[in-house]
Amino acid sequence: MGRPRQFDEQDAVTRATDLFWRRGYNATSVRDLGDELGLTPSSLYRTFTDKHTLFLRALDHYRATESVQAEQRLDTDGRPIRQVLRDWMLWLVTCPADGEPGRGCFVVNTATELGATDDQVRQRTEAAFDVTRQALRSLLCEGRRNGEPTTGLDLDAAVELLFTTVLGLRVRERAGHDPERLATAIDAVIGALGPMPAEPS
Repeated sequence: MGRPRQFDEQDAVTRATDLFWRRGYNATSVRDLGDELGLTPSSLYRTFTDKHTLFLRALDHYRATESVQAEQRLDTDGRPIRQVLRDWMLWLVTCPADGEPGRGCFVVNTATELGATDDQVRQRTEAAFDVTRQALRSLLCEGRRNGEPTTGLDLDAAVELLFTTVLGLRVRERAGHDPERLATAIDAVIGALGPMPAEPS
C-alpha cells in the first residue's frame, strides 16, 4: 500500500507554475522543483511522471488563469473599445506579477524558449495566442456594432497589429523597458484604429 500524499497536488502545480514562470523550463531542474514543492525526486516523478509533464500542467494552469483575467479586463462595460484596449495593454506592462516586475508572460516566454522545438508546448502556446486573437476580434466587432472603430478598418489586419503589439509589449516588459515608452507605443497603436466616433450633437 502506497504512502498517502501529504500535499495538495493543485497547489504544487501552482507553485511549479510560479517557478517555471520566473526561471524558464531549461533553467529549472528537478532538484529546484523538489526544493520548491517540498518533494523528493522519487515523489515528484511518482506524482507528475517527469519534469516535462509537470511543465505542461503548469502551462495549462497559467493559461486558464490568464484567460479569466483577460476576459475581465476586456469586458467593455459600456466603455469605448479604444479605452478598453488601452487600459488592458497598460495593465499588461505596469501590473507586476505578485509584486515582481519584469516577469513577462509565461506563454510568450515559453513560446520563445521552446515553441520551435517542442510540439506539445507549441500546440499550447498557439492555442493561447488564438484565444487572444479571438478576444481582440470580438472586441473590435463589438465596437463596430456600436459605431467604432471606423467602418473602413480592416479587421484582420487590426487584429494582427494588436496581437503583435501585445506580444512585443510582454517581451519589452520582461526586459525592463520604461513603462512610459511602452505607453507611447500603446497610444500610437490605438490611434491607428482611426478617429474616435463623433459625439452626438
